[in-house]
Amino acid sequence: MPVSITYFSDVLCIWAYASQIRLEEIARNFGADVQIEYRFCSVFGNSADKISRGWADKGAYAGFNRHLREVGKTFSHIDVHPEIWLTTKPASSDSAHLFIKAVQIVELKSEGGGNSGVGGPLSAQLIWQLRRAFFQECRDISQRRVQHAIAEQIGIPIAPVEAEINNGAAFASLAADNFQRDQLKIEGSPTFVLNQGRQKLYGNLGYRVIEANIRELLREPGISEMSWC
Repeated sequence: MPVSITYFSDVLCIWAYASQIRLEEIARNFGADVQIEYRFCSVFGNSADKISRGWADKGAYAGFNRHLREVGKTFSHIDVHPEIWLTTKPASSDSAHLFIKAVQIVELKSEGGGNSGVGGPLSAQLIWQLRRAFFQECRDISQRRVQHAIAEQIGIPIAPVEAEINNGAAFASLAADNFQRDQLKIEGSPTFVLNQGRQKLYGNLGYRVIEANIRELLREPGISEMSWC
């Protein structure tokens, strides 16, 4: 039986952006032995309020920009645009989250649950491409036209996706993510949830920590044996 991981993140979170390499390594090393469910926890639901309040005494947007550029320098596998949060200020990450939830619904309805491969389902590819568009290219991914352009580039049909937004299904799916976030007491982005919520790995963790937890669960400890990871 494959190990199920629920991955909570915010598309505008730099730590989740940096953590993409962990997801790719999990897919490469474990393949079908691990199934990842992508859910969202809103950190930048109201980005103006978050940055103006949280960074009021640290330079506001300019200070946050400096912070992100410094974080980016600590990771060799990511690039951070020098004008991030200066020339482009997405109003809310939830706009992108809603669009992704609609894509996930379309995938579930389609035969085979969507395209798969090294990059995973198209919705997983979309999450990465949206993050890349913001952090590397400084594009406003809260804008629907930007979401459409990126989705079309990777072969996602727009009409059925918009239908799931218009009929309310995408909103319901995002509300379910929020409910799960509260039920599991998710602290922030990114968080890996394993073992039916018993194990939560939050923040900028090394791959080996995540791998150890997965391997322990694949070992299928008996009912009387505790998982110590």
